Amino acid sequence: MEKLILDHQEFKIDSLFDFIQSGNKVELGENGREAIAKCRAYLDQKMENTEGNIYGINTGFGSLYDQSISTEDLAKLQVNLVRSHACGTGPEVPQSIVKTMMLFKAIGLHYGHSGVQVETVERLLYFYNNNIIPVVYEQGSLGASGDLSPLAHIALALIGEGEVYVDGEKQNTADVIAQHDLSPIQLQSKEGLALLNGTQFMSSYLAHSVYEAKQIMKQANINVAMSIEAYDGRIDPFTASVNKIRNQKGQIRTAEIVSKHLEGSQFITQEKVHVQDPYSFRCVPQVHGASWDTIEYAEQIVTREINAVTDNPTIFPDEDLVVSAGNFHGQPLALTLDYLAIALAEIASISERRIYKLMGGMRDLPAFLVAKPGLNSGFMIAQYTAASIVSQNKQLCTPASVDTIDSSNGQEDHVSMGANAATKLHRVVENVWQVLGIELMAATQGVEFKGVDKTSVVLQEAHKNFRTAIPFIKEDEYMSTYLRDSKAFIKKNNQSTL
Repeated sequence: MEKLILDHQEFKIDSLFDFIQSGNKVELGENGREAIAKCRAYLDQKMENTEGNIYGINTGFGSLYDQSISTEDLAKLQVNLVRSHACGTGPEVPQSIVKTMMLFKAIGLHYGHSGVQVETVERLLYFYNNNIIPVVYEQGSLGASGDLSPLAHIALALIGEGEVYVDGEKQNTADVIAQHDLSPIQLQSKEGLALLNGTQFMSSYLAHSVYEAKQIMKQANINVAMSIEAYDGRIDPFTASVNKIRNQKGQIRTAEIVSKHLEGSQFITQEKVHVQDPYSFRCVPQVHGASWDTIEYAEQIVTREINAVTDNPTIFPDEDLVVSAGNFHGQPLALTLDYLAIALAEIASISERRIYKLMGGMRDLPAFLVAKPGLNSGFMIAQYTAASIVSQNKQLCTPASVDTIDSSNGQEDHVSMGANAATKLHRVVENVWQVLGIELMAATQGVEFKGVDKTSVVLQEAHKNFRTAIPFIKEDEYMSTYLRDSKAFIKKNNQSTL
């Protein structure tokens, strides 16, 4: 995709992320431009002909909804809102997430129900296209009135304040926009609220996680096949007929993929001494399959959210309506973020159990996957590392969405905590990659002890590719670098198209 034109089409995760990774430009299409301009004109006319209060447009915010604001102060109200709400703290949000937030915010605004200026949306896209990335912080959103604090830091950049990254260097926004011959956006009535109300912090984290989760599942299935070969596992649990009668889509798919990875293997067809494998091998279709079904559910939820209007109040020019409601509430995302974290943590959990089994000196493998165990400790502590990470994931998977707390003097009395769920999920995803990297190190080591030429063509190729980054461990070495390099390799070089 050379260019993405925002023109009221439906946006899908895979195609959207293919575009994001391409680094190509985004433009506002004619339908989007007309809808934005129409809504802004309607709102201006509405304000001229309305004597009463309209929440967030000529009133204060939250529990200050009953405070009327004079016409001459409406623009100042919006600037004050942005400044006062930019209360983020903690670690900085990854720039890739912030860039996605800007794109998702522009998509939401371009439907023409938010009352912003065309210029405001164009500025968001200018920042996106020129890699001007506002500095945003992880902590500050309750995931209820949208992601107020994180989005306020983006809005702050639009009015020429705060800090941004350009080419990896943090700079004052005012200096950057001057270098680009731009002027700060002059916010009109309702615009600050439109920029701050919304779920783009949560939805960006979820979208990134869903996209990565699909890659994780591909790698996890390669890992399973490699571990089965190293452990002399049985193919029986992956038989099509036994998985078909369970009637779970993800399970059937997983069994089919792992079976294809093992086609042509001499190991898998040789006579087995054991009649049954441990659950971490035998129940892979059920466990991986359940996680795959969860990923598909999460993709449905976040796809809806990307194609939605989530600010407040929302404006319907054709119906002469300005409605104050709750589309910014993050509950659909919060529940899904927690659910996906659990599903992905289970992929790491069962992977660590396979690592543990490969360490045990069973099935013609040396203890801890190294020659001369005792003199060498081999992969002993690599398994400890995986176990530590898996246990941390269990702690991170305590649901955020079951929590709530009063805010804004009780006006906002039920919040989703989806932002906390989002940042926890991000950590889980990174942890899962690391555990899978450790498993692949162990599994390739095990296969190499037995003879790489006896495994399937698919796994021979995977082994060959992996060895370009990670060597066979002949005797004890400094392992930390290899573990981290293994994670980096599989994130960059996913080894399955299935």
